[in-house]
Amino acid sequence: MGKVAVAFASAAVVAACSVAAVMVRRRVKSRRKWRTVVEIVKEFEEGCDAPVGRLRHVVDAMAVEMHAGLASEGGSKLKMLLTYVHDLPNGTEKGTYYALHLGGTYFRILRVHLGGERSYLDVQDVERHPIPSHLMNSTSEVLFNFLAFSLERFIQKEGNESNSQGVKRELAFTFSFPVKHTCISSGVLIKWTKGFEISEMVGKDIAECLQGALNRRGLDIHVAALVNDTVGALSLGYYHDPDTVVAVVFGTGSNACYLERTDAIIKCQGLLTTSGSMVVNMEWGNFWSSHLPRTAYDIDLDAESSNPNDMGFEKMIAGLYLGDIVRRVILRMSQESDIFGPSSSVFSQPYVLRTNSVSAMHEDDTPELQEVARILKDLGVSDVPLKVRKLMVKICDVVTRRAGRLAAAGIAGILKKIGRDGEMQMQRRTVVGVEGGLYMKYTMFREYMEEALVEILGEEVSQYVVVKAMEDGSSIGSALLVASSLQS
Repeated sequence: MGKVAVAFASAAVVAACSVAAVMVRRRVKSRRKWRTVVEIVKEFEEGCDAPVGRLRHVVDAMAVEMHAGLASEGGSKLKMLLTYVHDLPNGTEKGTYYALHLGGTYFRILRVHLGGERSYLDVQDVERHPIPSHLMNSTSEVLFNFLAFSLERFIQKEGNESNSQGVKRELAFTFSFPVKHTCISSGVLIKWTKGFEISEMVGKDIAECLQGALNRRGLDIHVAALVNDTVGALSLGYYHDPDTVVAVVFGTGSNACYLERTDAIIKCQGLLTTSGSMVVNMEWGNFWSSHLPRTAYDIDLDAESSNPNDMGFEKMIAGLYLGDIVRRVILRMSQESDIFGPSSSVFSQPYVLRTNSVSAMHEDDTPELQEVARILKDLGVSDVPLKVRKLMVKICDVVTRRAGRLAAAGIAGILKKIGRDGEMQMQRRTVVGVEGGLYMKYTMFREYMEEALVEILGEEVSQYVVVKAMEDGSSIGSALLVASSLQS
């Protein structure tokens, strides 16, 4: 019996040692995988680094591309489109005007009543609706019939109170896509962005398309202005503060416009305006420079997008893309380890992680990162360890910090071009109007952008540069432009 007991004891020891060895191997393997995951995040952070020296190179490149785009058509990645907006609203406008805004995620309809003084601007009955996804790749007729129908419903709700004299309603159509204008009320679509793909519309006059749909419904509405969203934001900014000379939109997409001297627009020599200046729509989403901190994840996002080798700057700073960059890093982490468990395949789906979720995770200040856990659970990924959730917040921070700092470099590039960066002349007060959900709703993006702008310009110059939020500025400002153009 003693020998049997010894044999059993020996076997138990061997088994225990074997189990211990397996557990040790698993721990070693787990630690190795964790180190790999941490290294992925570290490598990504290094690739996204945007120190102020690098940003100043981006500033210089932006200014150079602006000069080139003004010198000749096709001379730059920046289209530098003429808007034929040269008389901005000054507060003396009167009357009731309407605006329809087609953006990348939402469309808005509103009515504005003006009383002839800057203090009397009454914005009425603002409606904001998500754009039905099927419209984004439908047909011209389907899209504009939908917009005309939406306008008709809006007007039916107001009754006869706003049009008791039977006067034709004047409408501004805020269109957040690249258009080549022939006048303030007419322009042809150059290309779609922000996920829209209605190819038959390229080269068509956008104002005519909407006017035709309104006429078919028997609506007594005149499309009096076709306005880019940035130009609308600049218009509202200027209405309240004539020091506003730049406007930028950070939303689903991103773009900027500014007030340029007409004699600097070399590609249109002899261009005359009463004010000696004109608003230029930069279409800066297509800006590119070798100084931009691009990673393998950005390259893959671009290659798999509907517009590869296009809109490179926008894909690093706009709301449509930030969530997907985060997703791609998380996907790589899940491929290198099992930290997300069997449900990690959800991260293989493009755009499954939206930027509003990135914002919510990034700004989660609960001790256990409960908001991060909730968002992951909604995606079907449960029981993610706290240390992994912390890494996810880190990725959100890296992506957003880079976006905010590059956005600031873009703004500083415009200021450099127009001599408002303190280098060319005595510094003047300069207001930059900013609109868009990314800027308005994502606090960390906004803070990173404003912090970097001060870094780039320096404390002395930056005190003269005021960044002002323009909520619904693109829509309201477009209505103001209609009033200004009809009364000038």
